[in-house]
Amino acid sequence: MTRVVRSMPAFRWLAVAIIALGGCTAEPTSSPAPTGDPATPSPSLADPSPSPSPSPSATPEPTLSLALPPSSDARVVAATVASDVDADAGTVTVTVASAAEERIDELVLRWPEGLAESLLLAPFAPSEERIRDGGDPLVQPWTKWVVGPGEQGEPAGTISLGYGPLLPAATLTIELVATRVAGGPIAFDLQLLAGNDLLRFDGGEPAELRVEVP
Repeated sequence: MTRVVRSMPAFRWLAVAIIALGGCTAEPTSSPAPTGDPATPSPSLADPSPSPSPSPSATPEPTLSLALPPSSDARVVAATVASDVDADAGTVTVTVASAAEERIDELVLRWPEGLAESLLLAPFAPSEERIRDGGDPLVQPWTKWVVGPGEQGEPAGTISLGYGPLLPAATLTIELVATRVAGGPIAFDLQLLAGNDLLRFDGGEPAELRVEVP
């Protein structure tokens, strides 16, 4: 008996070929995941770190100032200064009142020596009476007038003018003769001492004034 072999339709052969080719196709590889946290900004976009604040510089000392002496005196005084100086000369009047229970043997006014380049202060005005021969003995209220360094510990760069004594509850008015050397306003430190010890104002502050002469 003759075997009859039926041929497969053409479209079935095409389907088989497509299935076979599909089985030979390589599996797709996954793309590598991006590295790094996308939420983290790049260094160039990150907030800049705050720069350190500059440290404050020390305030410079004013001109014609005085350093505080190493020793002090706890006795209390009050003081005022009045200036009456024109374009050439005048007076600077210092009034000191003692609140101490003991007398101050020698009250000393001290100011910078450099003040003499602008304003000369002196306890008297030169006169013929003071220098003439055979005149009356000089009577003067001041006890010393020293350009430092002095023999009693007056520091260099200062002028110390002594008066005294200053009795308890007493007031002493000191009139200084002022002569201008240079024009313009002047400001300088003035200290009140017992010898070389700086006295105190009421409240415990050092007895030092800032004097201004217009």
